[in-house]
Amino acid sequence: MSSTAAGLLQVGLLLAALAVVHRPLGDHVARVFSGARHTRAEAAVYRLVRVDPESEQRWGTYAQGVLGFSFVSVVFLYLLQRLQPLLPFDFGRGAVPPGMAFNNAASFVSNTNWQSYVPEVVMGHAVQMVGLTVQNFVSAAVGLAVAMALVRGFVRSKTDRLGNFWVDLVRGTLRVLLPLAFVSAIVLLGLGVVMSLRSGVEVVGPDGVRHTIALAPAASQEAVKLLGTNGGGVFNANSAHPFENPNSWSNLVEVFLLLVVPVSLTRTFGTLVGNRKQGYVLLGVMGTLWAGMLAVIWWAEEHGLRPLEGKETRFGIAGSALFADSTTGTSTGAVNSAHDSFSGLGGGGTLLNMLFGEMTPGGVGTGLYGILVMAIIAMFLAGLMVGRTPEYLGKKLGKREVTAAALSILAMPTLVLLGVGTALVLPGTAGALNNPGAHGLSEVLYAYASASNNNGSAFAGITATNDWFQSSLGACMLLGRFVPIVAVLCLAGSLAAQRKVPETAGTLPTTGPLFATLLGGSVVLVAALTFVPALALGPIAEALL
Repeated sequence: MSSTAAGLLQVGLLLAALAVVHRPLGDHVARVFSGARHTRAEAAVYRLVRVDPESEQRWGTYAQGVLGFSFVSVVFLYLLQRLQPLLPFDFGRGAVPPGMAFNNAASFVSNTNWQSYVPEVVMGHAVQMVGLTVQNFVSAAVGLAVAMALVRGFVRSKTDRLGNFWVDLVRGTLRVLLPLAFVSAIVLLGLGVVMSLRSGVEVVGPDGVRHTIALAPAASQEAVKLLGTNGGGVFNANSAHPFENPNSWSNLVEVFLLLVVPVSLTRTFGTLVGNRKQGYVLLGVMGTLWAGMLAVIWWAEEHGLRPLEGKETRFGIAGSALFADSTTGTSTGAVNSAHDSFSGLGGGGTLLNMLFGEMTPGGVGTGLYGILVMAIIAMFLAGLMVGRTPEYLGKKLGKREVTAAALSILAMPTLVLLGVGTALVLPGTAGALNNPGAHGLSEVLYAYASASNNNGSAFAGITATNDWFQSSLGACMLLGRFVPIVAVLCLAGSLAAQRKVPETAGTLPTTGPLFATLLGGSVVLVAALTFVPALALGPIAEALL
């Protein structure tokens, strides 16, 4: 079988698996967030934290819950790293330096999982399990909760209540992510992913020299790292490491895991709004952009001057391209190959995936609310063209709604362009780059796009350990996460307060190809208008050289 045929077979198996779970998982999530019953475990949590699960919150209170919980999480994770020598399973690795500890805390709490450290020599197992793994669950659950709050904004009428953040957080963690991660960890164990509390094992090499190979509780971390679109690995090589990703079957399973929840949430959306065709349209737009970028990356790497450089030879170009396209399109950031070694066009494809705004299909929750915000922008543009007040799902889109949507989508470009522009004028940046010229610019652009989009992958050529990169990238992670969240919750509150309006002859249908084209075009147009100059100086220039 040729490598191309093998690659197409992988894509076919992946799409078939996603199609099989799309309906049951999507409907399960809908039941979780629309039901009134609380399990015993959930009730125990509510009693412990003194939350009334029957009360509902206005959008401002919901946002305060998100921000307060995330602030406490940052502080806790920072202190945990600084106090590592006092914890068990530290293996003498010492306290994490202050700048790095802040960057890591901001990274994992914001669901970015950018890693400016070597896990095998910096993090002990206690910090990994008690700190990082816990954040992998709850940071994903926060994104899921915000998405459900926005959906309620479309569903509800004449109310100022969006649900209860604490209930949504607990349900998303205990009923959605935890069961999926438990099963996935067992599957990964069966495929050969390691799970050990030892620091490492000594082996004698062919040269007679003794070497220590690091070990870690990888399977449990790997499962939620992918399901929660987190991306931080327990080994420095991430999913290119054979202990995290041992063979071609595990590689395919890992791609499936990082796509399955964001893809299934489109079914959840359609179910909750009472019109599943609405979810199919969103899925169609997401899938078209994902497939288009996969074709670009795959073609570019097949026709590159050095087609196997940076690609994991166990998986080949197809497996590397499939993973790269999926991880940058879902805000996961895990890697099974070095994006820095991709061709100019291939690396530009991974970069453009992030600059689309992480909605192809995006992260857990973030992808859904991101494309819904873009749908509002698309309907606003359509309203301008025909000269009438735009509507979406029976809600009028006035000044308040469009302003909130605009703030949500403009936060990321502002952070990326300001961060890149500032970094490039600093004298220390050139020394942090592994390559000069267009590729060096791509490294800086990729770093800030990854941080501001809460992706976490990196062009490996950049060394981001100095104080400027640690602090500026950490700030981009936090602002890129929470500014859009506050804007989305404000939008949700405004939508919920409205009365639903009936469809008329002038209402643009949102379940057909016309709206899908308008929505997909808006995603591409916003990214193009914002980033074409930067892309022209970076990956496009490199591809043309």
